[in-house]
Amino acid sequence: MIYGATKLVLGSTLKAAFRPWVEGLENVPATGPAILAGNHLSFSDSFFLPAVLDRKVVFIAKDEYFTSPGVRGRLTAAFFKGIGQLPVDRSGARGAGEAAVRAGVKVLEEGGLFGIYPEGTRSPDGRLYRGKPGGLARIALATGAPVIPVAMIGTDKIQPPGRVVPKLMRPGIRIGRPLDFRRYEGMDQDRFIQRSLTDEVMYELMKLSGQEYVDVYATAAKRRIAEEARRAAEAGGAAEARETGPSAPAAG
Repeated sequence: MIYGATKLVLGSTLKAAFRPWVEGLENVPATGPAILAGNHLSFSDSFFLPAVLDRKVVFIAKDEYFTSPGVRGRLTAAFFKGIGQLPVDRSGARGAGEAAVRAGVKVLEEGGLFGIYPEGTRSPDGRLYRGKPGGLARIALATGAPVIPVAMIGTDKIQPPGRVVPKLMRPGIRIGRPLDFRRYEGMDQDRFIQRSLTDEVMYELMKLSGQEYVDVYATAAKRRIAEEARRAAEAGGAAEARETGPSAPAAG
């Protein structure tokens, strides 16, 4: 009920204001379990995709969104519950992965749509990064649910990291054909199968999105970018200090 009301208000507003274009809606089944595996360009990805679908889509979200104290915390928790997101404790890397897998399996066993971003985090520069096999592959292999690649297009221009107020422009959503991985039934613990499945999905996302593919994890790319920014700042500070340092004493 809460999801329906939130979707009606928020979804209608997003569609009216941003007018997202969609291709491949027919690839999302009207009933039954399915995994929507998308590229991740912006925080708004999890809002635009549900807005254009008739069915409820469940994503996982940080546990902090649901446990913050005070009135603001309660309102935040109500909002994220209203848009169909489930809390996952990410205090430990392994624990977070296990919790995400359990959450995804539960949604699919109940016949729902489960949304997941194989890159694990938002792209730092608009390129498509290597998918992490632990979540998507394990959920797909454990349930036999079809994996539907979903390419978000232009959402990084609407709301790049750090921007609070989104820019009014049309995003795109391109939905690919379902991928059937039931041929790997019983192999959900095989890391080579997990890697193969994930790479196949990422290849489809690359074709759908038109993004440049980078064969490293986005988390590693973010660390590298942050380190380069830190070094550049330190170099700039050192240069400024040299320019504004004490002048040489005048000759007597």
